[in-house]
Amino acid sequence: MTERSLDLLIDEVVLGLASEADAARLEELAARDPEVAARLARARDRFAPLDETAEEHPLPDGFWERLAPRLDVPDKMPPPAELSTERADVIDLAPLRARLNRWRSAAVTGIAASLLLAGLLGWSLLSPSDPLVVAVLLDDRGEAIALVESGPDNTTRVTLLERPDVPTGQVMQVWTKPEEDGPPVSLGLLSTGLSRVLSVEGLPEPHPAQLYEITFEPAGGSPTNLPTGPILGKGLAKAPVT
Repeated sequence: MTERSLDLLIDEVVLGLASEADAARLEELAARDPEVAARLARARDRFAPLDETAEEHPLPDGFWERLAPRLDVPDKMPPPAELSTERADVIDLAPLRARLNRWRSAAVTGIAASLLLAGLLGWSLLSPSDPLVVAVLLDDRGEAIALVESGPDNTTRVTLLERPDVPTGQVMQVWTKPEEDGPPVSLGLLSTGLSRVLSVEGLPEPHPAQLYEITFEPAGGSPTNLPTGPILGKGLAKAPVT
């Protein structure tokens, strides 16, 4: 197996696109080879933000009832032959059940892959592709807790680098100071406690040295429209190297 094919297999297993046999083969290989195990762990860490930011969407009610008629199974079974009074033939439904299970498995796999690709596409489209500024927010211990990327229209992607312990009854609120001597302006709430993309209108383009911070505020946001709670993290923006 080449390095490229191994990397592809690892990504497919982590994303849930690999077959059970391929997943089992990779797990067995990782158990024998520490380097493969480390690469598998790095891949899981790399794709972890997708799991943490994605919201669960249950299948719609009546999904299988609407899907079943579209499967390659006759809508109506032929009428049973008249049974003899001396003998009744036993109809073996096992092949039909197996066929239906194969189609159902294929349908579920296809749906899962489609949802995953849609999530990846949505993540890409909602993220500022060319941010004007990037800021790493640090807590009071100097540890990085969030990455902020803001574009020309002040569409700002906030990527949490660890899951914060949000106090009960409070939310995280994201702030910036477009002008050094002006008041902080709210960019929005991280109400689910997860990374997200925020957008606000009417602000000038973000610039290097602009302050960004996240605070804990009462549910619904700051009552004064200014930061009131403890600061989770803050940092000054820099222009990315292009």
